[in-house]
Amino acid sequence: MAKLVFGMNQSLDGYVDHLEMRPSPALFRHFIEQVRGLTGSVYGRRMYEVMRYWDEDRPEWGAEERDFAAAWRRQPKWVVSRSLKSVGPNATLVEDDLEAVIGGLKAQLVGEIEVAGPDLARSLTDLGLIDEYQLYFHPIVLGRGKPYFAGPRPPLRLVASDLIGEDVIRLTYVPA
Repeated sequence: MAKLVFGMNQSLDGYVDHLEMRPSPALFRHFIEQVRGLTGSVYGRRMYEVMRYWDEDRPEWGAEERDFAAAWRRQPKWVVSRSLKSVGPNATLVEDDLEAVIGGLKAQLVGEIEVAGPDLARSLTDLGLIDEYQLYFHPIVLGRGKPYFAGPRPPLRLVASDLIGEDVIRLTYVPA
């Protein structure tokens, strides 16, 4: 059975913003290895549109960007959206019956499936499908933006903490 994991970079005051929290080289290497090990990813529409950046090579990329892009392209992706009409390579559009589709993936697959996007994570949390939350805390305060938890924080239990690079702490929680 696969494990569904929601993990994102977060400011100290609880917001997610990929433009404000660029990963250090150590954190980026961590994410490359993490993506390589995934069974797949489930994206909400907005997060999927952000990640489509990795679909095509860019001349300014170095070796690590190319490694991340290759890992991201290789993994299967499921995109939850009622507004998109199509999705890119190695992706499947999920338009309805979220609980049955994602529950089916968990039952059929083995390994870790990433959940990307706070709104999608809230829906999956409400359905009781998320097995683990990974909060990557950056030492910044944004004061605005999209919160990591798009709704009330579910009851959680801390199971691990890791320093990644010099200044990011990953806290790993499971539902209590």
